[in-house]
Amino acid sequence: MTKTERAAFVITTLKEIYPTIPIPLDHKDPYTLLIAVLLSAQCTDVRVNQITPLLFAKADNPYDMIKLSVEEIREIIKPCGLSPMKSKGIYGLSQILIDKHNGQVPQSFEALEELPSVGHKTASVVMSQAFGVPAFPVDTHIHRLMYRWNLTNGKNVTQTEKDAKAIFPRELWNDLHLQIIWYGREYSPARGWNLEKDTITKTIGRSSVLKEYYKKNAL
Repeated sequence: MTKTERAAFVITTLKEIYPTIPIPLDHKDPYTLLIAVLLSAQCTDVRVNQITPLLFAKADNPYDMIKLSVEEIREIIKPCGLSPMKSKGIYGLSQILIDKHNGQVPQSFEALEELPSVGHKTASVVMSQAFGVPAFPVDTHIHRLMYRWNLTNGKNVTQTEKDAKAIFPRELWNDLHLQIIWYGREYSPARGWNLEKDTITKTIGRSSVLKEYYKKNAL
């Protein structure tokens, strides 16, 4: 199979498995999505969805958020990990949204990436899910699967994102990145991986990855 054929197989298979695509992080507007994505760094979406209702009950907009102290924010979000950095980021970006953007989340990658604790991946998620702008946020799931499927040799997420954008049609980016995340969690995880359930990797997987898998599971 050529790379183009492998990509087409991925698109078709994912569409069959996920005709409707759930959004992993609970939110009601661009601001609550931005905060949820920031909290999801090195934390599961399940945990984030348990914590955000507690935070948003006190502050679900930048004006209320800056009424809380960094310490108060930190206490609430502690279970998400990295709370010293994340609490400062949440307070700081809320202040900037008020000062520079009339309390609104800006609709550009540049403005989003200028906010504290907001990197390219977070900005990409907000642009795609809140504003419908084509983006391809690459997390560890997508990075792992794109490599397993021999669609990238990327040693890092930056290269993998570039490769994904080159091979998948732009109008599918927003759906695909979510479909791949769900597929990775359900069928192609890093741990406890069962290739028999993983149709895509079994069909188009990188030969070295398949070889390694069969070697490990030959016993």
